Amino acid sequence: MSARVLVVDDIPANVKLLEARLSAEYFDVVTAMNGRDALAICERSECDIVLLDVMMPEMDGFEVCKRLKTHPATHHLPVVMVTALDQPSDRLRGLEAGADDFLTKPVSDVILIARVRSLTRLKMVTDELRMRALTSREIGMQSPELEAMADAGRGGRVLLVDDRQSSYERMAEMLGTEQTVEIEPDPQAALITAADGDYDLVIVSLSFESFDGLRLCSQVRSLERTRNVPILAIADSESNARMVRGLEIGVNDFLMRPVDKNELLARARTQVRKKRYTERLRDNMQMSIELALTDALTGLFNRRYMESHLGSLIEQAMVRGKPLSVLILDMDYFKAVNDTHGHEAGDDVLREFAMRVKKSIRGIDLACRYGGEEFVVVMPETDLAVATMVAERLRRRIAAEPFPIDRGTRAIEVTISIGIAALGGEGDTAADVLKRADQALYQAKRDGRNRVVPAAA
Repeated sequence: MSARVLVVDDIPANVKLLEARLSAEYFDVVTAMNGRDALAICERSECDIVLLDVMMPEMDGFEVCKRLKTHPATHHLPVVMVTALDQPSDRLRGLEAGADDFLTKPVSDVILIARVRSLTRLKMVTDELRMRALTSREIGMQSPELEAMADAGRGGRVLLVDDRQSSYERMAEMLGTEQTVEIEPDPQAALITAADGDYDLVIVSLSFESFDGLRLCSQVRSLERTRNVPILAIADSESNARMVRGLEIGVNDFLMRPVDKNELLARARTQVRKKRYTERLRDNMQMSIELALTDALTGLFNRRYMESHLGSLIEQAMVRGKPLSVLILDMDYFKAVNDTHGHEAGDDVLREFAMRVKKSIRGIDLACRYGGEEFVVVMPETDLAVATMVAERLRRRIAAEPFPIDRGTRAIEVTISIGIAALGGEGDTAADVLKRADQALYQAKRDGRNRVVPAAA
């Protein structure tokens, strides 16, 4: 997973050190020596995450973070403060300014890299939701940005999972001033409770007598109904290996014992705000879907949405220097299906085809019904070679299993032809990429159908 990290520090040696650490892990690194340059870079959407020093002249890190989190274009950016300040009041001030984490130097390389990877993964999901929300706004939907920035992160439903009575009673009392807290002392029952409760945050102790708290975190993250619920883990003492493992399996944040009330409240507010923001983005996207942005038959996005969203994806890929590929899929001899078996059978085939396409692509990919029996799949951060492999796998999957028709009483063979094109150099447009993919599709049909043809570079 590649990401662009902005390192902000007024001391060149610190910048070089972080740049070397991150580059060794194959992150792209951009740097800024002061707050104003950092804000400009962020506003131009030139980074995925910010590593921010606090002690800088003119504008300190607290002010930079506050400005990022109160600007509609940048408030979603993850910010990690990496500083020599080590007082609880400093950490609290950073968290209240909106920082996603506050790490005190010297920071373990393993923890730093794990934290960057974790926050970057979460941002990728948010970015896709934001991009689709932007497309919805362009056709008249209300943006959730301003409402999200005004959210104080209070009044959330929190599930506290801890089997030590003195511990959970103390934390429940702390959290109860701002959140609604429910306690589940049995980690074995916690997963069912979490799935049934519609919580904004799950806080998990990692100090159970006879149960691995990280296993519960993993189960919460893997279950469909709790997949998007933030997890805050409470650890007895700093253990780099367990923290790294926790971040890898989807823990959003950590807090070390002894638990400081103000830090607990600040970290809980941050996670509740994030949960509500992503929910607003998802609700916004769902509303846009309900306003006829999808094809009624297949449930995929329609051509109107695709053409608008593709332009945004291409613009983003150009700015970031990332690849992007477009697949145009056409069902072979589809007219014969309608003529031989009737239009209802044709509709059955189209619905089944759309379902197989959705199961074969990633969540960040965009699948659309382009018209008739033609479909388009847009694959961000995917070059032509990888897109060709995905297309070939999809082609084989379609041909391998007959399509049920007439309510499953019969089945027919279906094949597809696929043309692929990748985003070219500067000045390449959505129309250009679609044209090349379309030409490749026609080549596939001329060559005998049931095949994948990538456009010439």
